[in-house]
Amino acid sequence: MRSSVRTALVAPLAALVAVLVAALGGLLVVPPAPAAGPQVAAAAAPTSYSLQGAGYGHGVGMSQYGAQGAAGKGRSHRQILDFYYPGTAVGTANGSVRVLITAETRTALVISPRPGLSVRSVDAGTSWPLSRTGAKLWRITPSADNSISRVWVYTTSWQLVRNIPGEAEFVSTSLRLHLPTGSLVYRGNLRSAVSEDGRDVVNVVALDVYLRGVVPIEMPALWRPAALRAQAVAARTYAVHERDTTDRGHFDVYDTTRSQVYRGAGVEARTTNDAILATRGEIRTHEGEAAFTQFSSSNGGWTVAGSRPYLRARADSYDPVRTWTDTVTAAEIRAAWPKVGAVRAVQVRQRDGNGAHGGRATVVRIAGTTTTIDVTGSAFRSALGLRSTLFRFN
Repeated sequence: MRSSVRTALVAPLAALVAVLVAALGGLLVVPPAPAAGPQVAAAAAPTSYSLQGAGYGHGVGMSQYGAQGAAGKGRSHRQILDFYYPGTAVGTANGSVRVLITAETRTALVISPRPGLSVRSVDAGTSWPLSRTGAKLWRITPSADNSISRVWVYTTSWQLVRNIPGEAEFVSTSLRLHLPTGSLVYRGNLRSAVSEDGRDVVNVVALDVYLRGVVPIEMPALWRPAALRAQAVAARTYAVHERDTTDRGHFDVYDTTRSQVYRGAGVEARTTNDAILATRGEIRTHEGEAAFTQFSSSNGGWTVAGSRPYLRARADSYDPVRTWTDTVTAAEIRAAWPKVGAVRAVQVRQRDGNGAHGGRATVVRIAGTTTTIDVTGSAFRSALGLRSTLFRFN
């Protein structure tokens, strides 16, 4: 900007000097104006921004790496849970949980045949055995008005076997569910549940059996027993809290990170099954209700305050403070917030004051050619796939 201002002033200034020279009768000796040099281009905005951070996840509640670290220092699973959920007590819970299988985007519920298979009316409770020579697949589809569950068998073609009023579910000790992306094995019942969009597939399964498909996905199965037990109790409590405090109609929990990741019977491991059995029915409670036991991979050495009094911000000496680096491009930022125009600058404006880099980013300012906006650190992290909000720009 300096060179453009200078160039703009040269002509008026020369004219003024000429007037003064004439007025003073040539008494002044004025050197000739210097020739205008080449223009200096304004500095270009960065095309990418490098970041350095710590932790992995939202940092609220239990750090899974912290649980492993605490177990390595001889802490029991209850001591670990006392640290991460202070003020909660030991309680018990049982029953079943209804898990939405999000990978099934069709209205049909398709499974492989197996010995002892039956289909059950959810409304009436009546069951019918399913056995057909040459059967390759079984399925349930809804009628056009969604009021009837149609049961079909595939041998060389699909054949209608039975119409069941309302919802229906396949029942067996385990069931192989065929999905658009492959197949997975589940324990418990697989239900064709009525939803706003038609039908969803829901796995109705005993609470501790459900955990067998959660714990080895959420925490490495080879970790220390106390850490695995802490994870089992946290996951069980989280599911009970979701089941008892949300109203999602035909299901209780998602099988994704919207609740906690669940992959059915195919991921079960002996070590995590042992941890679930060792803590059978155990949960954490607060004021007599299942606690909201959030957890994440690593908190970077400092937990984040959550929405409950037992989700506190505090230093965590158990967490190994896992560090990371990343790069985000100006194009990625613009794609997430197109109204800013071309991105000119990005900076952290506010932090929570806890942990590395002065704390987690709570407000990030994005300056563009169209406008400047402030977004939350969580929104910035989510939109750009960052590991945590505990970061700084290099």
